[in-house]
Amino acid sequence: MDTIRRTKIVELIRNKDFGSKVAVKGWVRTSRGNKFVTFIHLNDGSTINNIQIVADVEKFGEDLLKQITTGAAIYATGTLVESQGKGQSCEIQAEQIKIYGLADPATYPLQKKGHSFEFLREIAHLRPRTNTFGAILRIRHHMAYAIHKYFNDRGFFYFHTPIITASDCEGAGSLFQATTLDPYNIPRTEAGTVDYSQDFFGKQTNLTVSGQLEGELGAMSLGAIYTFGPTFRAENSNTPRHLAEFWMIEPEVAFNDNNDNQDLAEDFLKYLIQYALDNCMDDIKFLNEMIDKDLIERLNFVVSNDFKRLTYTEAIKILEESGHKFEFPVFWGADLQSEHERYLVEQHFKRPVILTDYPIEIKSFYMKQNDDGKTVRAMDVLFPKIGEIIGGSEREEDYDKLMARVNQLGMNIDPIWWYTEIRKYGTAPHAGFGLGFERLILFVTGMANIRDVIPFPRTPKNAEF
Repeated sequence: MDTIRRTKIVELIRNKDFGSKVAVKGWVRTSRGNKFVTFIHLNDGSTINNIQIVADVEKFGEDLLKQITTGAAIYATGTLVESQGKGQSCEIQAEQIKIYGLADPATYPLQKKGHSFEFLREIAHLRPRTNTFGAILRIRHHMAYAIHKYFNDRGFFYFHTPIITASDCEGAGSLFQATTLDPYNIPRTEAGTVDYSQDFFGKQTNLTVSGQLEGELGAMSLGAIYTFGPTFRAENSNTPRHLAEFWMIEPEVAFNDNNDNQDLAEDFLKYLIQYALDNCMDDIKFLNEMIDKDLIERLNFVVSNDFKRLTYTEAIKILEESGHKFEFPVFWGADLQSEHERYLVEQHFKRPVILTDYPIEIKSFYMKQNDDGKTVRAMDVLFPKIGEIIGGSEREEDYDKLMARVNQLGMNIDPIWWYTEIRKYGTAPHAGFGLGFERLILFVTGMANIRDVIPFPRTPKNAEF
């Protein structure tokens, strides 16, 4: 057995070398037949498509073939021939079959089709075997590769920022602490507070919420960098848009202003979506048919349209005069909700939108202030169905202005003294943004819940797998 070199199913279907002897390994999706022949649909994860294996009952015996049920792992050799049936272009006339692992039909949870996504989240260790999640995870891989390729081809450097940090980039306070202190015997100071001097790092640390602050340090020496790694936020948010652990892509570019930042964001997103259309079409077609009938049209819509650019103030005026009834009120100074963002994209402009110049009160301390004293050079990219997919800004490079804002907010500067110090030595304009990787995958796959575009979602009360 195992005398013929295994070929992945995606290559068999692509090459169609009819008449050749081939070997495949994979997991059974379905097995059906009659007393003369059994048809085994096999999938090895390399493609959404299965290969059909035709097994003669007299040759292999009923006892063996009855064991080949949905979920079983097998090895099969035979001759690749043109398929006479519908649904596949080629099939294998089996000559040898070996069973690696059985899957008991009485207990294997993917025995039937049509499981809800809620149920599949409870068996996250098996859900990648379904057509839907196989497609999502292949697309996720291709998008990760495309991100690295985009930046590498344009002279950016991949910059690794720390996962354990003493800073809170966004100032939100929703942090996962990283500590070696004994929770049953926490050391205390004389004042009764936790004595972090006895902790591993000698200070209070947490899992990062963003690599941006450290990324700016890289940009001010390497010129153009990007981060791509996991980030963590301990928000008790049980919504289809929130995860406690997710991945972020954050480019930072020295000497870029907010216009350059918008150009980069638009070009980046169009590149990624076009890459998906060019390299993931089998999976996208499946998702378009089974999940979202408008998926392909929406992807092409983004690629083929210039993004509309306008200020936050202009957007507020449009929303106020729209006559549309929103759940959340619209007024200058309000933090726009998804319903407002989607109205601008889907109904008013009918194209992706980039909003700029937000009120200073609703944006982060590090964003460059405009001369009006009321707004900052922020930039949010809004997409159909998703709302905000990218958030970024030109960064405040002036030390005195940055410190004035820090003091105005009453921030503790100690954990980020190094961040302010780069404004003292060779400061320069720079800009960047953050793209939530799972938000991108939501858009490219047409899925509705962010928990379904990451292999093992981390959400409140859920860290099972």
